[in-house]
Amino acid sequence: MNVRNLSFSSRAAVEDPFNWAYKLEDIGYTGWEIVQEGSQCLNDENIRQVRDITDTTNLTLTMHLPFSDMNLAGLNTGIHDEVMRQMEYYLEMASDIVELAVLHPGYLSPYGNQVPDRAWEVNIGSVQRLCDFASDRGILIAVENMPDIPKIYGKVPDEMLEIMEQVDRENVGMTLDVGHANTMGLVDEFVEKCLGKIKHMHIHDNHGAHDEHLPLGQGSIDWKKFMGSISDYKGRLVTEMGSLDEGRQCIEFLKGL
Repeated sequence: MNVRNLSFSSRAAVEDPFNWAYKLEDIGYTGWEIVQEGSQCLNDENIRQVRDITDTTNLTLTMHLPFSDMNLAGLNTGIHDEVMRQMEYYLEMASDIVELAVLHPGYLSPYGNQVPDRAWEVNIGSVQRLCDFASDRGILIAVENMPDIPKIYGKVPDEMLEIMEQVDRENVGMTLDVGHANTMGLVDEFVEKCLGKIKHMHIHDNHGAHDEHLPLGQGSIDWKKFMGSISDYKGRLVTEMGSLDEGRQCIEFLKGL
């Protein structure tokens, strides 16, 4: 199979989050998804190194907004304000190097579970606010579907489509995480119902029960069928692996399909 538009996500927590990015093109990647977690979070100092990578390679950069301890549906006003401040900080920081940012939807806290309608409204309002902020900076917000874990939004196609409809912004789209969809047994349904909204994809494998982030071909996903079903898709395919070696395995697997 002809492999195109492949990006590597730096999801693994590493001490040196950037120097390895210079190796991506040699492996066969054309893009890098920089994840705002841990030592990879952008700041006034390391942004210079990231810009050096963009200046000296042909890599296309996308960004994954932070998700640890972040809840777009949170009902504690002070904490929610800080979540939004951090999201906007990273959008601003990356505004000259990325045109797409991946965003996790919110989830029901214990209090939110008691007032789910209010939590849903806060979730939608949060995505709208981030879309408006990102729009001024030329960035598309791509909301990601979630795996089979309790109380989180976006696990099924219809709910993802409802988020898209209610957010109602020109710069909102969907990130299809194929591994997440597989934990719900809904890979085919996500493609059938949502392909027109999908602007970005995360690809990794699992056996259907847990979000294992295995290299492609090591779980239960039928990748040949899946790749055939998205033949008209023009966006990026992002492998979310724990190492460059696993990333290389994914490329070799795709080439062999």
